[in-house]
Amino acid sequence: MGLDRSQLWRAPYLADRKLSATIEIPGSKSLMARALILAAQAENPTYLYFPLHSRDSELMRDGLVSLGIEVSEGRDQEGPFWKIIPKKLRGSTEIDVGNAGTVMRFLPSLAALADGEIRFDGDPRSHQRPIKPLIKALEDLGLSINHGESYCLPITIYGVGTLSGGELEIDASTSSQYISSLLLIAASLTSDLTISHIGPSIPSIPHIEMTIESLKIRGVEVEFNSTKKSWKIKHGQKISGGKFLIEPDLSNAGVFLAAALLIGGEIRVKNWPVATIQPGAQFQSIFTQMGAEFYRSGDDLIIRCRKDLSAIKGIDIDLSDLGELTPTIAAVAAFASTPSHLRGIGHLRLHETDRLQALATELRKLGAVVIENHDSLEITPVDQGKLLDRNREIAPEIVINSYDDHRIATFGALAGLLIPNLWVENIATTRKTITDFPALWQELTEESLPT
Repeated sequence: MGLDRSQLWRAPYLADRKLSATIEIPGSKSLMARALILAAQAENPTYLYFPLHSRDSELMRDGLVSLGIEVSEGRDQEGPFWKIIPKKLRGSTEIDVGNAGTVMRFLPSLAALADGEIRFDGDPRSHQRPIKPLIKALEDLGLSINHGESYCLPITIYGVGTLSGGELEIDASTSSQYISSLLLIAASLTSDLTISHIGPSIPSIPHIEMTIESLKIRGVEVEFNSTKKSWKIKHGQKISGGKFLIEPDLSNAGVFLAAALLIGGEIRVKNWPVATIQPGAQFQSIFTQMGAEFYRSGDDLIIRCRKDLSAIKGIDIDLSDLGELTPTIAAVAAFASTPSHLRGIGHLRLHETDRLQALATELRKLGAVVIENHDSLEITPVDQGKLLDRNREIAPEIVINSYDDHRIATFGALAGLLIPNLWVENIATTRKTITDFPALWQELTEESLPT
């Protein structure tokens, strides 16, 4: 079956230029998801300022609306906002989760508090992504769920309007979102909830910390026992509404920081938070190790890099807590002067696609040598002396497959900065977390300077 040319996006090629740009990054997908779930349970309306408009956020919003929550858009002197008015949750309804991990794992727990029959389904890939530990946990709390003994989507929840707490044992070794999902509804249960992790190590622990902080700023306390690896929330705590600012998505910002590393120059990212719970904040430390320089100017973060691929250093790093940063780091590692080893990322095989296999395949297309281990990638960079001819009209065509994965698509955009005649399949999949990535990327490249 041939390629559908209409689905291909030609990546801007800037090997003979350097950057000088200011970028404003849309809001955080992870913070937005947590804020919406909590707003649906709050005692009073919630205003989410500078909300993220993306497929994942809109799927979450539509799911809330189908459960009876009121969501509207507005703008005042403080900026654009979504207003969420909590209501009694109800079925019967159907909810489309797309291929969004937060939607397929957060909304079923919220729906467990509703009265009525609620069916969840999504994209074909959603049927393959693991949710069994969450389903079993909700069943242990007394919820009736029809999953056809598959413990995968599609599922139907039969809610009765309330759900009891209790003591749960759960293996969250495939996704920290199981624990976050349960923590986000715990205060609304009819008794206390204690969650104990019983499996191997938990990936992406910073996202659990993000959940706990999101609860805390809304008045809900979480007791964590590090010895028992358990979390406890007492029922009856009130969730406060009010005004909340959605921070820029720092994981998405990393793609723009990486562009500066690859072709040199300077990028200013507006409104980079001084203190944050987002894992993407670690890009600053990681890219410093790989050769970048950072400094702050007011509310903004500025990255400055030499235009010299030999100045980019490979990195040996454990990304078990920072898995979502892997594709962006891999794109930089592909053009570094020394090899890299990205470790602790086996859980990425269960994301939008098998990201380890996808990255290994696409890195090899660029000319990198890759060893794909069970939970790591060893990357020997592209031979800098053999980068393709700069005349993109005669360079051989390379097509990066996105696998309907937004982070593989942005990986391709980064590679295209240095590889001429490179195309990315289905760049539209980036709308999962960025309102309009092609427009932002075009803005970035149009502000580049000749060298």
